[in-house]
Amino acid sequence: MKLLLFASAWTFGSFEACRREVVDGHFDGIEGPPPTSEVERRTLRRELEREGIPFVAEVCTGGDYAPPSSVSFERHLEDFRVQAGRAVDGGGRFVNCLAGSDTWSIGRAIDFFGQALDLGAALGADLSFETHRGRPTFHPRATAELLHALPHLRLTCDFSHWCAVCERLVDDEVSLDAAISRAHHVHARVGYAQGPQVPDPRAPEYARELEAHEAWWDRIWLAALGRGDDAVTMTPEFGPDGYLHHLPYSNTPVADLASINRWMAERLRGRFAAGDV
Repeated sequence: MKLLLFASAWTFGSFEACRREVVDGHFDGIEGPPPTSEVERRTLRRELEREGIPFVAEVCTGGDYAPPSSVSFERHLEDFRVQAGRAVDGGGRFVNCLAGSDTWSIGRAIDFFGQALDLGAALGADLSFETHRGRPTFHPRATAELLHALPHLRLTCDFSHWCAVCERLVDDEVSLDAAISRAHHVHARVGYAQGPQVPDPRAPEYARELEAHEAWWDRIWLAALGRGDDAVTMTPEFGPDGYLHHLPYSNTPVADLASINRWMAERLRGRFAAGDV
């Protein structure tokens, strides 16, 4: 079983920067939202296919990564329909979805994901829904309920968000088992009790958090191995936008994002290079 590592456009700032990371051998592919312009989408697809670079396309409903609760169910669903179509048009290996709202009841969320799965099937899109704050998958127990109700729902597991929401390293083994059994993709960022991103995962004071996340990723790898999957996809996703800590007054970043994500990519390669853990 192979490990495929993706460079995030959110982290590196652009698709072109991600492509340089692939060319330099740090990553195998790129991940990000496909261009809204049809011409730009087709151009990106053609160039990536020519260069043999796999692409994970991203869908983000509600107008923002943290959409306000006032955004309607219908708007989320229409955003999903339009953006999933773009993802297919852009040649995504699969579609990573940040979709829906954490303000909905479980019944409303099940309805939304059921319709999204139907839309994906009609488009021929391979969908993976991210465990993310602000979305119905924001909490391990809520996600487990969704998985129980929707047997075809698969996840992009970013457990760093759950650490922040639960204010502890996730210890709900029932919910973790459910998520790991449906893991389709991994966002390899390390969270802690007070946030979704430790200041620097290389620092010894965050060894416990790093160890916990790596143990969860090991379980995802072993579950995929048990299913006979040919590859596991992971995106080191330490990012900006308030995730990266800055010093007060000077606003100086406490670490370099590119070096952190390259370090994490290399660590993942070392961990999974042999094909098992």
